[in-house]
Formats: sequence, structure tokens, C-alpha cells
Amino acid sequence: MRQKASPPTPLLIAILLMLVPLAGVLTWAVYSGALHGGLALAAGIAALAGAVQILRTYRRDANAVTDYAARLAEADEPLAPAGTPPALKALAATIGRLHRVGLRRAESVRMQLDADEAVIDALPAPLLLMDADRQVVRANQTARELFGDKIVDRDLASSLRTPAVLEAVDSVLRGGASRIIEFTLPVPVERSFEAQVKPFQRLVQEPDPSLLDGEIEEEPAPRPPTVARMAILTLHDVTAARRSEQMRADFIANASHELRTPLSSLLGFIETLRGPARDDPEAQDRFLAIMHDQASRMTRLVNDLLSLSRIELDEHMQPNGRVDVVEELENVIAALQLKAAERRIRLRLEAPEELPPVVGDEDQLTQVFQNLVSNAIKYTREDTDVTVSVALADGAAVGFTGLPAPGGVAKDKRAGRGGTAMVSVSVRDRGDGIARTHLPRLTERFYRVDAARSRAMGGTGLGLAIVKHILNRHRGRLTIESEVGVGSAFTVYLPAEAPSLSRAEGRGEGETRQDFRGRAAVLPPHPNPLPGGERGYGGV
Repeated sequence: MRQKASPPTPLLIAILLMLVPLAGVLTWAVYSGALHGGLALAAGIAALAGAVQILRTYRRDANAVTDYAARLAEADEPLAPAGTPPALKALAATIGRLHRVGLRRAESVRMQLDADEAVIDALPAPLLLMDADRQVVRANQTARELFGDKIVDRDLASSLRTPAVLEAVDSVLRGGASRIIEFTLPVPVERSFEAQVKPFQRLVQEPDPSLLDGEIEEEPAPRPPTVARMAILTLHDVTAARRSEQMRADFIANASHELRTPLSSLLGFIETLRGPARDDPEAQDRFLAIMHDQASRMTRLVNDLLSLSRIELDEHMQPNGRVDVVEELENVIAALQLKAAERRIRLRLEAPEELPPVVGDEDQLTQVFQNLVSNAIKYTREDTDVTVSVALADGAAVGFTGLPAPGGVAKDKRAGRGGTAMVSVSVRDRGDGIARTHLPRLTERFYRVDAARSRAMGGTGLGLAIVKHILNRHRGRLTIESEVGVGSAFTVYLPAEAPSLSRAEGRGEGETRQDFRGRAAVLPPHPNPLPGGERGYGGV
């Protein structure tokens, strides 16, 4: 409640100084007979009424100014001093000018705060501000994209469950020095961060109880600001640097291991050509052919190692391009037709007429399809089919919940079944099949089910390892199904750009589809998947 203005003491004293002498004079005049009693009483009443009118006028004017000032305090825009008495218009105008100056200064401060907020949000590194209770008070845009919008006003441990980082934050909040911690986030793709935790203090002005609910205290006691202890957590992505270091180490280790055998063979053949076979043209031709094969194998190996290293370096950076899967598969199959014809193998491409594009890198996805189709051509029986089937699938079937939404915006519900649309590409051969014990290791580097056969066919043992890392970058999935004596099916799942699960209707057994050459082809039922859906993590 606003307090009403009361007449000041000097005004009351001045009125009394006028009324008391007047009352004395009137009384003396009545007793001396100089003035009639009725006239004296009327004069006294008139004087008293004048004093009351003075007090009422003062109180009215003071209340008007007080109300105007109170309305200015609650308004965000300048207000005209309506109803202000003429005598106080100058004072009201001065108060209005002060209010406008205050509004301009407040707007200037607000704009500066907005600019500071925009600068913090524009920082490429995630930044979090925690209070003394480890509650996240502020988070910039990059941090919200990494941890989600719900990180604010919650304990840091609810979003970042790394004990070393939490212990460092607690230590700084207890008054410790700055800390630097390196840690790894394993999902959705493994990323390495360097966390810097620094102490931060700011002055906090406590609210004055006397100013709450509009109550005004004439002389509020000054309240000194309190110091709030806080901590700033900054995360620097060092994934590229760590991957680069690991890439160099792996390249040296892998190259030294895999190049040892062909180099030893080359040295042996060179010594033979310089010695016993110096004058034997037939042996020279044979040995030179073998040396050419060994040198070609080393070239393929080095190229695959370099390709794998480049892919691993960017694995944590999700691509954002649009790729037409069917078009890329048509190009891959056209490029491998000649290789397939050498073994009388027919390549079939089966795809629906309408298929959404996928989110990905065109060159890398072409490499995935080329590796899978090339492997199928190598290991299928002669005079058989290699079938490439494309369909729209429910990502929930392979544990895919959707790509991270930009800007930390929550994902919308895509379909009634709660999944996210993915484009599946299945490459099925009619080879000897792979025993179940080998499936979990197929995408390991240099892992071979039949090492001698793989080397004879020119394989480096890195094809499926490259496929795995490309799919990791694309947030995709790879499933491997195989039956000994029947064949194998390698299925790639890629996130669709515009999911629409209503079109992802499953195809029944013996369904008629269209092959690459435009002829109708009736496919046999898909082999039953292995229990639990075996996935390969290695190369053939």
C-alpha cells in the first residue's frame, strides 16, 4: 500500500502561528466589548476553514505528485502528468524528464546485455556458468546444442557425468585454483574435450524488503551487496588433435606390420634376380610379375590406410549434404559391371520409385557402396547374382533415435511408431557365407576370414573398417547377416533427410521388384537374421 502524503511540521507550525494570535485578538475584542461575540465566532470559523483548506490543498497536490511518481516507477514508457495541479506542473515535468532519462539508460544497459549474450552465444566452445550449488545458471548456444536446452537450472551432473570434471568444479567452488581436465564423451561419436574450470565471483544486490509490494520507506537502510562464488566451465574440442596423433601412430604401426611381408618378398626377388636368375629370362619374367603384384598390393594398402586416416580425422564432424542413394548406386554398379562380367556375375539394383535423400557426404557414401559391392563380386560364386536392395526403414529397428536437432531444438515426433526414417541399402551375395564366430570382428582392421584368399584377390583387409568409420560419421548403422553355404547380406542404414515412415512398408516374400537393367526380378525370401542381429566390426 502506498503511504499518503502528510502535511510537514513547518506548515502545521505556520498555521498555528496564524490561528493562535487571531484567536487571542478575537477573544480580547469580545471581552472588551469592541466586537460582537457572533462576529468574533464567525471570524474564527472562517480562519479555521481557511487553514483546513490550505492543508487539504497541500495534501491533494502532494498525493497527485506521489501517485504520478508511483505510476512512473511501474511503467515502462513515459507517462503524461495527467491531473497534476498547475502549481506543481513544473515539478511533475522534472520528474517525467528524470523518468525518461532512466528509461533511456535502462534501454542502453539492456542492449549492452543483449550484445554480451549474443557474443557468448557466438563462442564456438561450449561455456557453462555454475553457482555455489553446482546448478547451471547460464549456458551458451554451443553448450545447449551439446547437452540440450534442459541443462539450465539443473545440476551439472545431470548432463555431464564425468567424475573428474565434476570433482574439478566442486574443488573450484570450494575456493580452489583453476583446473584443466581432459575427458571423452563416447556418444553419439567419441569426442575428446579439454575442460577448463575457473573461479568466478560477482556482486549480488539483495532485494530491499521495504520496497516490495509497492511499500515505500522514507529512509531505507543501505544494504551492501554480497559476493557470490561461481565457476566457469569451458570445453575445448581437441578431437581433431587427438585423432591426428592417433592417426600417425596407427599409420606407422599398421604400415610397418602390413608392408613387412611384401617388402621382404621384393628384397628376396631382387637378390634372386641379381644372383641365380641373372641370365634366366623366364625366371626374370615370372619374378617381375610377382614383384609387380607385391608393389601393387603395397600401393593399395597405403592408399587404404591414408583414406582410413582421413575418415577417422573427420569422424566426429557430422556431414550436412544431401545424397541421392539410388543415383549413387547406379553409378557404382555401372563402374563395376565390367569387373562383374569377368566372373559372369549379374548386378541387380532394386529400389522404390520415390525415396528421400539421405544426409551425408556423397564421396564417402560412394566409397561405402563401392566397397560393399566390390566385396560381394569377389566372394560370390561365379554365374550368380549380386542383389543391391534399397528401401525405407524404421530406424527404431536398429536403435536409431534421430539426428541431433540444430540449435538444441527438441526433435519432433516423426511417426506413430516413434521411429525415425532411414534408408537401408542391402548388398546380398550368393557366396560361401561366413561363420557366425567371425561376424563380430569383420570390421576390425586387417581381420580376414580367409587371409590367403583375401590377399590373392587383392584385398587389404581395410574395406569394412573404412565402411564402419564412414557410417559412424554419418550416424548410420551396419548389420551383417550370413549363412554358411547360402551367402551374406551387408545392410547399411542411413538417416533420411525427410523421414516418412508411412511409406516404409515392409516387402513380403517373393515380392516383384525392378532390377538395374529394368527387368522384373523375383527375389527369394531374405535369410533369417542371426539371434540378436549380429553386427560386424571388422573387415573381410
